[in-house]
Formats: sequence, C-alpha cells, structure tokens
Amino acid sequence: MASSQEEITLLGNTLSPYVCMVEIALKLKGVEYKYVEVNLPNKTDLLLKYNPVHKKIPVFVHNGKPIAESLVIVEYIDETWKQNPILPSHPYQRALAHFWSKFIGDKVVDTILKAVFTVDEKESEKNTEETLEALQFLENETKDKFFGGEEVGLVDIAGVFIAFWFPILEEVVGLELLTSHKFPKLYKWSQDLLNHPTVKESLPARDIVSSYFKARYESLSASK
Repeated sequence: MASSQEEITLLGNTLSPYVCMVEIALKLKGVEYKYVEVNLPNKTDLLLKYNPVHKKIPVFVHNGKPIAESLVIVEYIDETWKQNPILPSHPYQRALAHFWSKFIGDKVVDTILKAVFTVDEKESEKNTEETLEALQFLENETKDKFFGGEEVGLVDIAGVFIAFWFPILEEVVGLELLTSHKFPKLYKWSQDLLNHPTVKESLPARDIVSSYFKARYESLSASK
C-alpha cells in the first residue's frame, strides 16, 4: 500500500480506456489514489500544468511529479510498488510484453477507431481488414488464461480496450469482428478479463460508453 505521506493523483476521464488501464494497475497493486475527472475536450488548468506537451489524459501525479502516457504510467507503477508484479522479471519476456502492448495500441485500437470514424469508405474497409489481421496475430499469441499467464499482466491491461470498448463499438456500428467463432481463444480471454474482479470494478458503465460512441457515429453519419 502507498504510505500516508505519498500524494497520488490520477487525472482522467470515465470514457477513456487509457485511464482504465492505469486504474487497473493501481488496484492490482492496492495503491490508494485521488481521482480527478477531466471533462474533455475542455483542458483544465491542472491538465495543462501537468501535461503541457500532449495536453491529454491520463496523467499520473506522484508526490507532485507528473507522468503521462498510459503504458509509461503502468510501468512506473509496477516499478514503484513491487507487490503483485505486472511485468515479467525476465528481460526477454518483458520485451515481448512491451511489444504486444504497443501492438494493441497501434494495430487494434488505432485501426478500429479509424475504421469506424473515417468518412472515406475505402479507408474504412482497409482499416477493418488491418484490425482483423491484428486480431489474428493476437489469437495466435493467446496461450494461457491471460497474456501474463494465470495473472493479469501488462498486455492484458493494454488489451482492456479489446475486451470492453471493442464490442461496444461493434454493436454501435453493426460489425462482427471479435466473435467466438472467428477468434475462439481471444474471445475467451476477453471474457476472462472482463470477469476478473479488479478489472470489473475498474470499468466504466457500459451504457455511458455506448451513448458516447452512438452520438459520435451518428454525428459522423450525418456529415457524410
């Protein structure tokens, strides 16, 4: 647990999968923290003070020192609080965890958002195909209950978008990509992750996320 002398603050937004990643890490470690909701796209003075470069959430502030970028924050948390390790101890396994965590952000999160929220149909189809290819790579990598083995690790935390946000996007748009038929191992992993007690308590309300995506998608459709 964090000592009473430590000041730990997380600037975030309920809808953000990146903020959720940090919250999962903190809860896995049993670290107490103060949460400050940032209503985007408004940039609060606190956000501008602590993340003047990117002006994005999440921002993790430990004893007055800010850290940005979700994967960087999760790794910092893992190195600062040693209980319940998130990253493997072996250098090669750590390198693989870094690789696949970044892969999820670059090849799944970015591409599916482009597929859904791109006006150009050909571009949208291209990004959908790239998303399916990325999911197949992850299907091939799914060997244990979690990517971290029997316990939730860095890649699982990075993959919370796939388990929770991805199906909501599919529902809003009418896509069927991550199914038990197409990707049986990855689909089972996603269900196990959603049912993990720490992950479950860190997730936002599904209807709030769904309403947000519906509004964005309808706005985009109206502009076509």
